[in-house]
Amino acid sequence: MTEKISEIKFTIKLDDKDLPKKIKWNASDSNFKGEKECKSMQISIWDKEEKITMGIDLWTNEMTVDEMNIHFYQIFQKMSDTYLRSTSNNDISKMIKKFADDFAKKCNEENK
Repeated sequence: MTEKISEIKFTIKLDDKDLPKKIKWNASDSNFKGEKECKSMQISIWDKEEKITMGIDLWTNEMTVDEMNIHFYQIFQKMSDTYLRSTSNNDISKMIKKFADDFAKKCNEENK
């Protein structure tokens, strides 16, 4: 059986203070051509030897607080879905979704 290799690439353009100015990405298995631009990214990686989570969290100065709130809400929702698919633990998945909803409500209250 032949193994397939898929590649994901991120290109980060930095400003003069080494802060992200532009973030672009592409994936060899994507259904789009070229690079897509984004304002924020969060990648969590599980190190199987160290048994720790490492992460890459970047955002551009164009990212607004409102957009970051939406981004985090959607991350929490996605975490809930991924957790359910990987563990079949519906109770914990619902708990994460409830947290996401509470988070969104709190963000909306603070923006009034």
